[in-house]
Amino acid sequence: MKIPINIPVIGKEEVEEVRSVLLEKSLTSAANSGGRRVQEFEKLLSSFVKSKYAVAVNSGTSALQAALYALDLKKGDEVLLPSFTFVATANAVVSVGAKPVFVDILKQNYTMDPNHLRKKITKKSKVIIPVHLYGNMAYMNKISEIANKHNLEIIEDSAQSLGSTYKGKHSGTFSKIGCFSMYAAKVVTSGEGGAIVTNDKKIFEKLRKIRNHGMLHGNDTRLLGLNLRLPEINAAIAKIQMKKLTKFLNQRRKNAKILSELLSDLDIIIPHERKGEKVNWYLYTIATKDRNKIMKKLNLKGIGATAYYQIPVHKTPFYNNKSRLPVTEWAASHVLSLPVHPLVSKQNLYQIARILKQVVKR
Repeated sequence: MKIPINIPVIGKEEVEEVRSVLLEKSLTSAANSGGRRVQEFEKLLSSFVKSKYAVAVNSGTSALQAALYALDLKKGDEVLLPSFTFVATANAVVSVGAKPVFVDILKQNYTMDPNHLRKKITKKSKVIIPVHLYGNMAYMNKISEIANKHNLEIIEDSAQSLGSTYKGKHSGTFSKIGCFSMYAAKVVTSGEGGAIVTNDKKIFEKLRKIRNHGMLHGNDTRLLGLNLRLPEINAAIAKIQMKKLTKFLNQRRKNAKILSELLSDLDIIIPHERKGEKVNWYLYTIATKDRNKIMKKLNLKGIGATAYYQIPVHKTPFYNNKSRLPVTEWAASHVLSLPVHPLVSKQNLYQIARILKQVVKR
């Protein structure tokens, strides 16, 4: 694609930082605290989102796994999550022996529906995982009220929402644990990578052990853990990317504003921010009955418009779940994400709008 849906923005600084890791031959560290660049990245992340602690891991999926391990889930425990998300959210739940229970979403921003959440809670429910999809903030105040009433923990899946805020509070910091991804297509990248933020010291210390085979000092495994460590090369990229994050977010915001103005007269649902919300615009997602026709035409012109997600998790062959989730199924057949990343030019945005107008107005 000439204009991919997302693309890493890598500069000389990242190249030089990786080069320095290679020259130092300090590729990774098995220390409880991680390598030097891992620690530097963690400090930058916790400072940015205003959390006390951050723990870097090797993927967003690993972040979710480690968070679930930290909450001591047992086989048969239920975890409530949306089906309209990347499959990693559900896979992490299954990987620790728990059972995913799928919750429908809200049509206005594709995040967990608090009213449907209430109906899905049982005596086996232990954790809620709201997903801040596309960078849109889930309704955390309502979800937190429900969690408190039923004595449930919350893990925020903030894989797509680094930099999104509601009333000045960052995604990932509304609950005890927030999980981020630094996959190549995210707003900042380390190639592959993830991170967990928390204000709970005990959870922080537990997470550090979990990412390193449960060890504290050498081979003294104290709890079940895995090798979830982030290598120094990846941390080197992430460290530099964090320093550029504000610039990246500003450009995404600028591009999203232009695109919204260009598409405002079309018979489509365009994304918006609710009062008090500041979205990171990881994905600019419209909804239209002409989704497939528009996507095909944009793709033919080299524009990487993509439908996230055409198959909800509960309908994939592995899960094959019979849950009735009408808004989720509507979204799966209507949503289309358009590129607004920092390398998208104003000319590109006008081209996208021109193609949409050709299709929608016919």
